[in-house]
Amino acid sequence: MAATQASLEGLAMNPAFWSGRRVLITGHTGFKGAWLSLWLQMMQAEVVGYSLEPPTEPSLFNVARVGEKMHSVIGDIRDLDHLQQVFREHRPEIVFHLAAQAIVRTSYEDPIDTYDCNIMGTAKVLQAIRQSDGVRVAVVITSDKCYENREWHWGYREIDPMGGYDPYSSSKGCAELITSAFRRSFFHGPRDASKTVTAVASARAGNVIGGGYWATDRLVPDMMKSFMAGQPVVIRNPKAIRPWQFVLEPLRGYLMLAEKLWSEGQPYADAWNFGPEDSSARPVQWIVDRLVAAWGDPAAWQLDPDDHPHEAHYLKLDCSKAKSGLRWEPLMDLAQTLEWIVAWYRTFHQEGDMRAETCRQIERYNRLIEAGGYTE
Repeated sequence: MAATQASLEGLAMNPAFWSGRRVLITGHTGFKGAWLSLWLQMMQAEVVGYSLEPPTEPSLFNVARVGEKMHSVIGDIRDLDHLQQVFREHRPEIVFHLAAQAIVRTSYEDPIDTYDCNIMGTAKVLQAIRQSDGVRVAVVITSDKCYENREWHWGYREIDPMGGYDPYSSSKGCAELITSAFRRSFFHGPRDASKTVTAVASARAGNVIGGGYWATDRLVPDMMKSFMAGQPVVIRNPKAIRPWQFVLEPLRGYLMLAEKLWSEGQPYADAWNFGPEDSSARPVQWIVDRLVAAWGDPAAWQLDPDDHPHEAHYLKLDCSKAKSGLRWEPLMDLAQTLEWIVAWYRTFHQEGDMRAETCRQIERYNRLIEAGGYTE
């Protein structure tokens, strides 16, 4: 659904704000981190990334040549000494923490690494921020799965309890608690001209989809890989309902939140949900059928008859706080999102210029912001 005309003023980031701004992104080689890195480059920010090597081959980071116009550091967020060295060298003003082990089924296979990365990794990033000189804003990205999911049909609010059935989800709940504890213990207080007080917020989003996603055991990447290979995709849970959203939607929320943290400080240092409208909460089979039709022959799917670990059937976010407090709201519906995804993977399949295609989609999204919603 397009935004109302009255709300257009609040939908956009301010590109001029980001020009020349020193920004550090953890997890810049991942899917969301690569999109965010490229968007910030297009706004002339001085971007530094700190992450492990790209988690997949191919990866958006590599095929879109995201590292060309930024300083990319390969490192583990659990290596505090290395992380602190990077902070000292590059003196970031704004930090986006996205680095994580982000796959539910992987967390069943290796829960210790998941907890280590998502809990201790977050603590060490916050410690590096605390001990740095000059970080004014930090946004810690967690997940909609941080909530104790009771499978109810209304959205979770930022004040609802943390929880999680599986190791991944519970690790994200823990990351939220750690962020809150650091904020209250070390990043709270009025601004003092002699000292930088860091405004720290957390952002929760989930089921983010878009071009360049190659993670294993995720619906859209599995489908695109199967389609390009000319094989039917195997679907394990077609009735599961997810609140799908295009990747630039929550990223716009993170950027808007960072701007508010910079200008207003502590009143915005809190947890924030960024999710799609209710109309984008669709069953897996709805997505599958439309992507099969959009791709055309020989795209097809079949049901996986095997048993699988528990996954949430339904979970959605209440984004009233972001809509009222940040004047953020989704701009794209799900049909439009799928159209853009197919266009991206078709270009990749045809060996096109993926940096140009990804930038083209960011520019196209910027035009939607200016128009207040989907008009193309």
